[in-house]
Amino acid sequence: MHSKIPRESRIYALLIGIDCYLPNALPDGSSYASLGGCVRDITEVEAFLNGKLRLQDQQIIKLTASNGGTTEPHEPREQWPAYENMVAAFHKVAQLAQAGDQVYIHYSGHGGRTQPTLLPEQKGVNGFDEALVPTDIGNSTTRYLRDVEMAHLLRTMVDKGLIVTIVLDSCHSGSATRGASGDTVRGLSTIDTTSRPMESLVASRDMLAETWRLLDRGGTRGFQLGSGWLPEVKDYVLLAACRATESAYEHRFEQSGKHGVLTYWFLDSLKQLRPGLTFKQLHDRILAKVHSEFVLQTPQLQGDANRTVFGVEHIQPFYAVNVMRVEPVQKRLLLNGGQVHAIRKGAQFIIYPPDATDFAQVSQRQALVEITELGATDSWATVLTSFRPEPIQQGAQAVLIDPGSIRLRRTVRLVKQPHLPATIAQDQALKQVEQAILQHGKGFITLAGPDETTDYQVTITATGNYEIWDPAGVPLANVRPVQSIEQSGAAEQVARRLVHLTKYRNTLQLDNADITSPLAGNLLVELAGVQAAYDPQDRPEPQPFRDPGDTPVLKPGEWTFLRVKNTSPQVLNVTVLDLGPDWSITQIYPSRQDTLSMTFDPGQEMLFPLQAYLPEGYTDALDILKVFATVGSTNFRWLELPALDQPFVSKG
Repeated sequence: MHSKIPRESRIYALLIGIDCYLPNALPDGSSYASLGGCVRDITEVEAFLNGKLRLQDQQIIKLTASNGGTTEPHEPREQWPAYENMVAAFHKVAQLAQAGDQVYIHYSGHGGRTQPTLLPEQKGVNGFDEALVPTDIGNSTTRYLRDVEMAHLLRTMVDKGLIVTIVLDSCHSGSATRGASGDTVRGLSTIDTTSRPMESLVASRDMLAETWRLLDRGGTRGFQLGSGWLPEVKDYVLLAACRATESAYEHRFEQSGKHGVLTYWFLDSLKQLRPGLTFKQLHDRILAKVHSEFVLQTPQLQGDANRTVFGVEHIQPFYAVNVMRVEPVQKRLLLNGGQVHAIRKGAQFIIYPPDATDFAQVSQRQALVEITELGATDSWATVLTSFRPEPIQQGAQAVLIDPGSIRLRRTVRLVKQPHLPATIAQDQALKQVEQAILQHGKGFITLAGPDETTDYQVTITATGNYEIWDPAGVPLANVRPVQSIEQSGAAEQVARRLVHLTKYRNTLQLDNADITSPLAGNLLVELAGVQAAYDPQDRPEPQPFRDPGDTPVLKPGEWTFLRVKNTSPQVLNVTVLDLGPDWSITQIYPSRQDTLSMTFDPGQEMLFPLQAYLPEGYTDALDILKVFATVGSTNFRWLELPALDQPFVSKG
């Protein structure tokens, strides 16, 4: 009998670059101008795939339209990125690849919006489709490659068992650049209402609608999530050039010529490609590089962020603060963290390389830094100590070791109980906790002095267990399981619990007390009522809470709806955290690991469905929801905590 040898996974690529846009004019008088760096993007991506990943020519499908100053691209027409050719290329790469293979798709060119939508039932009669713009869009019989079609093409690949990555270096809300930089934008802010053929070459209208319904289940197109290209991505990786409200730029880089900013830093970051590098780590570096130069371009990562780049493995993330900018001469770094994260001036961080995954490895530490200039979402830190000679890079990871404020550092008092049985070694047990706090306090907890206010108290029960009290001497609820003083490592576990409780409390008490803030009073947040049964495909119909005073009390299985509305005149980034009864903190909206926040335009409103449940062993529970709104881009994931005593497990 011969055993079957597993087939080695292969990589297939579809590369599309459009510099030449044939003459075109939209109804409002605007037009898609020809570009200068898209084909160069594709040429260098192809060189990377050939050189670094050893792809053969037959594994790469390429469509390009070069802008050589002539009236048409010099490539043969069958290689132009026209609608029919792009659809055929998507189908071909899906046919070539077999289950378990990877498909990499890279598009550099204009993004656009077109109306009417192919799916008015899902998007509304006034809805529009985001789209890739073909080279011959000036012909009224030419069709856009729409988001609803791309969603179906990608869904077909995933259903076949293909591992898909798509990079879109384009936007659909661009505006003109100012100044003499020569930078251009890959998109228009207008919606094209030109009458065009509505028949899709991808699939029937019913099939497109079914795919979109499955992707968009539980959500709405009333707000923009991440890049805005597709509903929340789950089964593949989407790296987009910017948010839905931002612009994707072309820029002339020294010695390299004009490139899409996303593609340039994508390829630059891949120079460090190594086994175990995840898309999240890659995105962190790209984000730092791009956002430090183009403040209105924030690359977006959606989908399977924990998958390794050009690999199939998954690595569980540990969230840290991103290093956005490095000024080596001044010995300072810009960190993507600030007041909104309960950081204060004097907070200290350990810096790790962008590709570090184990922050317990002391040998990986690069530097100790301290916050010297505190901002709302970004702060400057000065390097206090360097541990390694190599320079710190943009995209490096900063791990908080000291919050930098006495108010954020909690005090612990050790309470000796009278009349305990002589068999309980109370003095020794409390002394062990004292030593554990000194060793494991991590700057978050300290022993209370004789006249100091006390945040937590630790004592010994009559049954010989450690117990943590609040300042009034009431045992904290749900501190499980009990820790016997006889257990090995029990005192160290108590210290770790106190650090955990302090981090939880610090996040709980986060608030914007500045009444002069431009955001003060400009975010409406409320629970909209209770509903016994709810299907995410149906319209919510919450009823007033039953209890006097509209107290939001729910039974297990019931639903409530968190209403959030942006009443400010500017775009806001919104994130929702759930502080659970088991002392966990979880980002519940957006729930996916790859998406940091949701973009709310002025006046936009959203109802978030929430279903009540009780953790195992609980008869009642209290959940606290915290809604954060920021003008700048930031990451609240690193505030997440697992349930007490539990390892961190992503709930995204």
